[in-house]
Amino acid sequence: MAKMEAKTSLLDNMIGVGDMVLLEPLNEDTFINNLKKRFDHNEIYTYIGSVVISLNPYRSLPIYSPEKVEEYRNRNFYELSPHIFALSDEAYRSLRDQDKDQCILITGESGAGKTEASKLVMSYVAAVCGKGAEVNQVKEQLLQSNPVLEAFGNAKTVKNDNSSRFGKYMDIEFDFKGDPLGGVISNYLLEKSRVVKQPRGERNFHIFYQILSGGSEDLLCKLKLERDFSRYNYLGLDSARVNGVDDAANFRTVRNAMQIVGFMDHETQSVFEVVAAVLKLGNIEFKPESRVNGLDESKIKDKNELKEICELTGIDQSVLERAFSFRTVEAKQEKVSTTLNVAQAYYARDALAKNLYSRLFSWLVTRINESIKAQTKVRKKVMGVLDIYGFEIFEENSFEQFIINYCNEKLQQIFIELTLKEEQEEYIREGIEWTHIEYFNNAIICDLIENNQTGILAMLDEECLRPGTVTDDTFLEKLNQICATHQHFESRMSKCSRFLNDTSLPHCCFRIQHYAGKVMYQVEGFVDKNNDLLYRDLSQAMWKANHSLIKDLFPEGNPAKINLKRPPTAGSQFKASVATLMKNLQTKNPNYIRCIKPNDKKAAHIFNDALVCHQVRYLGLLENVRVRRAGYAFRQPYEPCLERYKMLCKQTWPHWGGPARDGVEVLFNDLEIPEEEYSFGRSKIFIRNPRTLFKLEDLRKQRLEDLATLIQKIYRGWKCRTHFLLMKKSQIVIASWYRRYAQQKKYQKIKSSAIIVQSYIRGWKARKLLRELKHQKRCNKAVTTIAAYWHGTQVRREYRKFFRANAGRKISEFILQKIIQKYFLEMKNKMPSLSPVDKNWPARPYLFLDSTHNELKRIFHLWRCKKYRDQFTDQQKLVYEEKLEASELFKDKKALYPASVGQPFQGAYLEISKNPKYKKLKDAVDEKIIIAEVVNKINRANGKATSRIFLLTNSNVLLADQKSGNIKSEVPLGDVTKVSMSSQNDGFFAVHLKEGSGAAGKGDFLFSSDHLIEMATKLYRTTLTQTKQKLNIEISDEFLVQFRQDKVCVKFIQGNQRNGNVPTCKRKNNRLLEVAVP
Repeated sequence: MAKMEAKTSLLDNMIGVGDMVLLEPLNEDTFINNLKKRFDHNEIYTYIGSVVISLNPYRSLPIYSPEKVEEYRNRNFYELSPHIFALSDEAYRSLRDQDKDQCILITGESGAGKTEASKLVMSYVAAVCGKGAEVNQVKEQLLQSNPVLEAFGNAKTVKNDNSSRFGKYMDIEFDFKGDPLGGVISNYLLEKSRVVKQPRGERNFHIFYQILSGGSEDLLCKLKLERDFSRYNYLGLDSARVNGVDDAANFRTVRNAMQIVGFMDHETQSVFEVVAAVLKLGNIEFKPESRVNGLDESKIKDKNELKEICELTGIDQSVLERAFSFRTVEAKQEKVSTTLNVAQAYYARDALAKNLYSRLFSWLVTRINESIKAQTKVRKKVMGVLDIYGFEIFEENSFEQFIINYCNEKLQQIFIELTLKEEQEEYIREGIEWTHIEYFNNAIICDLIENNQTGILAMLDEECLRPGTVTDDTFLEKLNQICATHQHFESRMSKCSRFLNDTSLPHCCFRIQHYAGKVMYQVEGFVDKNNDLLYRDLSQAMWKANHSLIKDLFPEGNPAKINLKRPPTAGSQFKASVATLMKNLQTKNPNYIRCIKPNDKKAAHIFNDALVCHQVRYLGLLENVRVRRAGYAFRQPYEPCLERYKMLCKQTWPHWGGPARDGVEVLFNDLEIPEEEYSFGRSKIFIRNPRTLFKLEDLRKQRLEDLATLIQKIYRGWKCRTHFLLMKKSQIVIASWYRRYAQQKKYQKIKSSAIIVQSYIRGWKARKLLRELKHQKRCNKAVTTIAAYWHGTQVRREYRKFFRANAGRKISEFILQKIIQKYFLEMKNKMPSLSPVDKNWPARPYLFLDSTHNELKRIFHLWRCKKYRDQFTDQQKLVYEEKLEASELFKDKKALYPASVGQPFQGAYLEISKNPKYKKLKDAVDEKIIIAEVVNKINRANGKATSRIFLLTNSNVLLADQKSGNIKSEVPLGDVTKVSMSSQNDGFFAVHLKEGSGAAGKGDFLFSSDHLIEMATKLYRTTLTQTKQKLNIEISDEFLVQFRQDKVCVKFIQGNQRNGNVPTCKRKNNRLLEVAVP
């Protein structure tokens, strides 16, 4: 019982009737009401046997999630509520398990949701088939082909924001395991007239708006396009923007899809260039110009657009311009060139735009097929998905609507034939007698259109090929002559007098009674659209393009392959394509999805009864139900039938041990159902009238209520018994646990009492022992005190004669002496190290020794400093004196000083006495050299540095050339008045000379040295020794120097150095010299 109820049947919790075959009574009103009732409860799918009716909800519903996919996976078609996934699963399992090729035919009016239905079928198949890297890649390519084809083949119409303007049939190929191998796409009759003209309220194909909205600025610049839609004549402006449609985001989706499908970057760019060329063709305008011979000739008004088109396509501008102005007619060996007037030029322009776009679309389909085709040559199973235009009835119906409705007539014909065939085959297979069913056969309408002699398409082709003046009116006259007596053809000029008074039919129109209703067609444009001529001059101009894609699109333009044979007409091509499609469909097992749109407003929650009724009529859905119900309305395999209704008979409930067929027979006999209401097939039970099925359902519902009551009674009794046993068991457990708890508490109480008694006894014993020990201690102390007093008394009696009045002072001096002696002896052992930098010193033991302790510390420090100094040689003393002098001069003043503390002052960095290179210089200097160092002398004029040898003797400062050793300058120390330097981390310093001295002729010196601190210190000490006067050391970031007659300011600034951390000097003007310091 639990197993049976776990599944949800089509008949369970049904809103309305899930299968129209079971609708009772069956008429148009009950049919529409049932659809409306289900639609109002978000049930958009309904069955007619194995046919799925789908209503477009115009909103997203939560019924396509991955959980829903798993719910319908590998389930019987009638096992769950109606859904498109059920049909998809049935088709896929038949293909995989029974090796039957399948086709899914999706039909319906424009805007009914056919494209979305095909996407859902493909996505379901992709979800349930195998996994793996290669399989996933194939699935992804198949799915991503949709956005590409939608962008180039779909457009907004008054009935649908994403209307397919072409027919698409995709064969998905599978291997023996049911994994997809690839696919093949066929396209049928793109509505290319939309490229050049759109009805009011409609748009051109999506791709034009997507490129302009989503293309990057760089891409638009390469394509020579602008974002403004109004710049292009081929784009209708009244519906350029569509609510809820993001063209920019869709463009990114299309580019990504093209990449996934396998388009190379240069191919994608070529496609966009062709689209841009089509857009710009619409902006070419012509003006009339009279020739000498009196004939009118057309000329292009503005050649800028033509120039940009030629740059995009690689066509010679003169060639294309001539093709728009002249037409060459070739017959046998003769060529005749005629001029085109303005109207003909516009026709040629539009014909080129339409052909360019339609051929591009066909190339896209071919290119996608190359990417998604199966790579292996093993035997394949095929599932076809047909998404083709729905039946169209507009206010103005032209050639496109005529052939679209012809295609729908053929689909309706094959639908009726295959449905009857399927029904008949099932009856024969099950051994049930087949009775002939009366139905409307639309073959007569198909014959009216496609008959090779008297069909409308044949007459249209004949009229197009006829010599002489051919117009749409002559074509209509021909129709009036040939088809006047046909019962499904009507015309105002027909010879049949019953139409002469029909004023609702204009003179330029004819009307056909289609299976879906009457449609009036305007003959204007029939001949031109069927001819679909493109002048040979334009084909040849396109073939001459340097653009590889455009060249491939126009192979007939090759002069070496000129074919004088007239190309087939659009009507004949479409007729042949439809015939091939029908032949293909008849080889496969059909599955039908009939799409219906509930309203014309594209709004959710609105159900227009009249509109739905019209679609139900022309889709022939009521007829389909009658065909299905003509013999038996309901059929079901024996096993699920017995499983569902076995509770209605005591012999089959709860388990039947024999064959399922015998169980069903016993069940029906027990219920006393008349024998004429059912028949037994080989594997199924057939029920003739839906009332019988509903009677079974009512009995089952009542029986389920009785069984539910019984189950509730048994369950409540079991629950009460279980609860009682559980309470009894719980009581025993609680009682045992409580007794255990009570004994534990009692034991804990006795144990706690024993511990308390023990603690009191131990405390009493411990206190008693403590009293005894204290008493013993007091006794010992009393004895000691008495003995001490007694001994003191004896000593005082013995020595009383030796003491006088100053005995206390002597005792204190003696004690003080002993304390000081002890202090010095302890200090001897605690002396710190002899290092002058060691600051450790023992702590004083007594407060009264504080001053003595500090003085002793000072004396010790002076002594160990003297001991440390006594170790120095005279040379070391001199070095430390110089270091001390440097500290007084530069500490906390010059940033360079801390780095010089650890560097010893060497003085003679150049070993002049040992280097033979400087022998001449050594001979020229008689005095002792204090400093010998290479410095950079700053040029007074430009601030550049020159290497010089800087010598300091006891009385002079010498500058010598580094290479030759010649003395360049000699300055007595008495003429040096001041040394200036900055406070920063640089080696620049200025030597100021006394005004009027012989050495001051050129002015003060400015040097740079790595040993600035040492040089300034030695110069200071030497000058002090020589002149007995202190040399002025100025430390400032800005000071004045005397360069010849000018006072120049030397300014130090922070700056980024090109040569690392080396300061640079630059003469700014006559009054300023800047030194950039890192």
